[in-house]
Amino acid sequence: MRNEVHKGRNVVAQLVRRAKRAGFKVIALKVDTPRLGRREADIKNRFTLPPFLTLKNFEGLDLGKMDKTVGLGLASNVADQIDRTLSWKYVKWLRTITSLPILLKGVLTAEDARLSIEYGAAGIIVSNHGARQLDYVPATIMALEEVVKAAEGRVPVFLDGGVRRGTDVFKALALGASGIFIGRPMVFSFAAEGKAGVRKVLQMLRDEFERTMAFSGFRLLKEITRNHIVADWDQPRAVPRL
Repeated sequence: MRNEVHKGRNVVAQLVRRAKRAGFKVIALKVDTPRLGRREADIKNRFTLPPFLTLKNFEGLDLGKMDKTVGLGLASNVADQIDRTLSWKYVKWLRTITSLPILLKGVLTAEDARLSIEYGAAGIIVSNHGARQLDYVPATIMALEEVVKAAEGRVPVFLDGGVRRGTDVFKALALGASGIFIGRPMVFSFAAEGKAGVRKVLQMLRDEFERTMAFSGFRLLKEITRNHIVADWDQPRAVPRL
């Protein structure tokens, strides 16, 4: 289950308990949204949702003073409900209300990776929120290796964002990722063809990834190492003399 940090701790506790009852195995806590970035595309498009829509995720919960209607727009509604006092102590509190492992999503630096582990994260998701939170934020593939090195194998590190090809999956694994998450391709494919579209995208990525492995001479995932890719930030390699 993916979770924003809502102002009402009671609401969060209810969501977490319901997620466990529904069979979810992990809580993914987004730590890069103590407030929303300036979504200029939404502003330009005057994006709003009909006022009769409600946030289905909150149906059946005791919301207290929280409003579950969407209001003028999804972004403004979410912004009103986000807890801006978010700190590392929240992770400790979350661990007291659930036995589910907690992944922290939105980590981009070695310092935050080490703090994530210190405060009890079971895993890290390297993500820049689709580059919608802050201009000039580094691409996740560029931040991945730094986070992996800081984690030192103590927790799994996943990549989220920018995956469009099977070759992207290969690069992420070579840089030390334990796995990858896919966002926009899934949304776009679902909008175009529903479940069939999602299956098609996943199959395309799998086929491309397997083809990349085959052309690189690998049969097993464990054979993919850092030596099999060259990154923009690598030192120039010496060319062997003939």
